[in-house]
Amino acid sequence: MRATAGEQMGLGTEQTERGLAALVGRMTDGFSKLVTQHLTLARLELMDDARAVGTDVARIAAFVPFVLVGYAFLCAALSAFLVRWLGWDGSLAVVGAVNLVGGGLGIARAASRLKAHRVMDDTTEELNRSVEVLAQAQVAVAPAALPPEARHGR
Repeated sequence: MRATAGEQMGLGTEQTERGLAALVGRMTDGFSKLVTQHLTLARLELMDDARAVGTDVARIAAFVPFVLVGYAFLCAALSAFLVRWLGWDGSLAVVGAVNLVGGGLGIARAASRLKAHRVMDDTTEELNRSVEVLAQAQVAVAPAALPPEARHGR
């Protein structure tokens, strides 16, 4: 008993569909694992960044009172020194202006550094790499997933 061409073609299509289903299943599993790993990496990196920022903020907060008291005494001493030439109103205005300009420049510099700081660099980089690999895999798998007659333009 010989199988007809239609039966052979049906068998080939069935095998192709099973192979395609297995391929899609493996790809779905791989994608699921990839997303899970990216989320884990993001969570760990975010926790690490938050811990580092929290430590730095705590250190700054511990020394702020000392800096403020010392700074107030230095400003008062400078104003008292300048009274000889500028009077009280002039000396206070000069010291205030110098503080205003210096503080504005410091804030501008800190704000620009804050804008330049990228959070979760590693996660973003890994995610971009994964997208590139998935795009390449999709291009490589797409022709193999088509039935032979579609691949040859028939």
